[in-house]
Amino acid sequence: MQMKKKAPAKVKASPAKVKKTAALATATPRNGGGVAAPKKALSPAEDPRYQQAVKDYEQALKAMQTQKFDRAKPLLEKVASGPIKELADRAAMHLNICNQQLSKSTTNFKTPEEHYDYAVSLMNMGDFVGAREHLEKLSSQHSKLDFIWYGLAVLECLTGRFPEALQHLTEAIRLNRANRFQARNDSDFRNLADDPRFTELLYPEVSGE
Repeated sequence: MQMKKKAPAKVKASPAKVKKTAALATATPRNGGGVAAPKKALSPAEDPRYQQAVKDYEQALKAMQTQKFDRAKPLLEKVASGPIKELADRAAMHLNICNQQLSKSTTNFKTPEEHYDYAVSLMNMGDFVGAREHLEKLSSQHSKLDFIWYGLAVLECLTGRFPEALQHLTEAIRLNRANRFQARNDSDFRNLADDPRFTELLYPEVSGE
């Protein structure tokens, strides 16, 4: 007697498998079954955020050069907190200078050294006119301080006034011979490197021979 074969039982898919299948179906692009191409990353020049950060940064530097620190500060804060790390780091450095200058009056310095540091900060920002104004004022008030004459020498060299630079450097060395050795390794005097008067001033022992 033949036994009747039982029909195989239907296997039900587990709920987890059903969900996974549905998710894959949803994720499948409808453009012929191909995989969607990844979006091309924008170059810095094409990124509007980068362009805006550069614009804000440049405007802030221009404001600082004219000593408008209150105008430069919010621009620098915006760049410093932005997504462009390279510009953010630079902005943070200039923001510190802004905060220092805004926290004090530019005509009320406690010491000559503090006043000198302010003049140097102007020089570093490219405000040579403002730096000269403060350094010349310092030299008339504190003519015995060698570092003031040294700063003036650097300023004159950077602005192409080489005879004046040599004159001020000579005075700085007269007041403090250590300035001679400092000037030998100071890149700010590179425009005078080929001037025999500069060499004679910094290396008198060679000239004497």
